[in-house]
Amino acid sequence: MDDYDEQCKRIAAILDEDEPPAVEFETLVKYRVYLEDNLKQPCLLTGIEDFDWEERFLFGYGSKQEYEILKKTQPSFKDTFKFLKFEDETDEFYGVMVSVRRVSDKKKFTLPLADLECTDANSGNYQLIHDYVVWFVNNR
Repeated sequence: MDDYDEQCKRIAAILDEDEPPAVEFETLVKYRVYLEDNLKQPCLLTGIEDFDWEERFLFGYGSKQEYEILKKTQPSFKDTFKFLKFEDETDEFYGVMVSVRRVSDKKKFTLPLADLECTDANSGNYQLIHDYVVWFVNNR
C-alpha cells in the first residue's frame, strides 16, 4: 500500500467512513473536533503557498513597495505563525479556521487551516495538518 492509500485510510478513520467523504459542514465540524483533540502545542505554522491577497504582487500586478507595506499588516505565506486556537467559524469554502500569532511581530490573524502547514516536518502535527489539507483540497 502506498503513502496516499495510507493517508486515505487515516482520513476515513477520522471521519468514521470507509473512504474520505466529501467536504460538508458536518464533516468539517467532525474533523475540527478531531484536530482540537489531537494537535499538540507548541505548533508553528507557515503558508503552503501565497495567500490570496499576495497573488497580484507575486505575479507582477502590484508594486514591490506596496507589497512590503501591506506585509506589515497582512499575513504572508512566508511568515511563521504560532497556532493559538481553533475558531468556531467553519464553512465549506474556507474550511476549518484557526487563530494564529505571527512570530516576528505578535500580530494575530484568523486563517484557513487549509492554507497552512507545520514548520516541523518531524512533528506529529505535520501529518495531522497535512492529512486535513489533502482531504479538504481534494474532496470539496
